[in-house]
Amino acid sequence: VQLVESGGGLVQPGGSLRLSCAASGFTISSYDMRWYRQVPGQEREWVATITATGTNTYSPNSVKGRFTISRDNAKNTVYLQMNSLKPEDTAVYYCSANGVFWGQGTQVTVSS
Repeated sequence: VQLVESGGGLVQPGGSLRLSCAASGFTISSYDMRWYRQVPGQEREWVATITATGTNTYSPNSVKGRFTISRDNAKNTVYLQMNSLKPEDTAVYYCSANGVFWGQGTQVTVSS
């Protein structure tokens, strides 16, 4: 069982990134999928949730209107489209299958 995030990197403020989370060893279609982020020394912060069928998505006010979570169950992959990035979005981003399985994280750095 594995979740592998990709797509992180360095971007200027106002820029965009698209993160991917590819699953193997299990089928994501049975799980709500979530993205979290964490800055060293701080608690992990929930970023977005998408229900198993993709019908509903949820996100906190800190990213609402800027971040969009989506999924492709046929590809066993979840995405996080991040627009209008701010320096405070800098963190390691993790995906999770309903808190059961976790990826290793991908670094996102927003800086000029």
